[in-house]
Amino acid sequence: MNIIITCAELTGRMAAGAVVVDVMTPENYALCHVAGAKNACIYEMVFLDRIAEAVPGRDTELVVYDATGTSRAAQVARERLIEAGYTTVAILSGGLAGWCGAGLPVEGDKPLSSGQVLLRDGVYRIDTDASTLEWTGRNLNNRHHGRIAIQGGELGVHDGRLSRGNIVLDMTTITNLDLQDPEWRSLLHRHLMSEDFFAVQRFPTASFMLTGWQKQEGAPAEAPGGIATGDLTIRGVTRSIGVPAIVAPQADGSIKAHAAFCIDRTQWQVNYGSARLFERLGMHLVHELISLELFVLAR
Repeated sequence: MNIIITCAELTGRMAAGAVVVDVMTPENYALCHVAGAKNACIYEMVFLDRIAEAVPGRDTELVVYDATGTSRAAQVARERLIEAGYTTVAILSGGLAGWCGAGLPVEGDKPLSSGQVLLRDGVYRIDTDASTLEWTGRNLNNRHHGRIAIQGGELGVHDGRLSRGNIVLDMTTITNLDLQDPEWRSLLHRHLMSEDFFAVQRFPTASFMLTGWQKQEGAPAEAPGGIATGDLTIRGVTRSIGVPAIVAPQADGSIKAHAAFCIDRTQWQVNYGSARLFERLGMHLVHELISLELFVLAR
């Protein structure tokens, strides 16, 4: 039996009793799927459970498909099914896109589109309730992590790509998430806001001003990546940085952005506990690198 079959072959096999399985998400299945197909999402842990509910007989012929046949989704689904004991499993060549391109019957709320959502030109304001910065600091014995609220900002898109933007952090909101004892947590909060670290009374905000975006060639459309360059200001000190980031348009017209990177805090005069600057620190030694992870939703 051929592992990869054409749309014409699938039509004949469906008439002979083969069960067709759409392995995409339930949301995609609801929008458009091969008429009569079952749904079991390969990305979910219950994939095989869904198959067992829909097709209890392991000797039933199955044909699986994904969106376009260009990813590994249908292939992985077939491998899992074979391992689970299903004896006859084929893959539809070209996936749902090929089926629709052949003008064959589909069901769902909307006809199949390219699925690619593009960045639309304009200015997007950051949703401060749905956006945050997470931090992690480390020493020889432990690490601490927490969050800093985003006070405001915006992202600008021109010619379908990120062109400018700014993000303002409210340093007065710095929190710790790992210490359970309220006294120790409060002590760390006060320490982070003190002159030893971020001097929040004098510098209540930090900011990042985007000055450039270099698109990553070959990045998938669903998660377009690149390097965001700009000026990071902490404690009144501004330095240029470049960080890898993903800026992804959403179906509702909003933008989600994510970046994870490290900075040497001493470059911004956050010097407490640095072994490069102090000696005989003992338990007060703190690594210079801080890990930062930014989650942004802009509308």
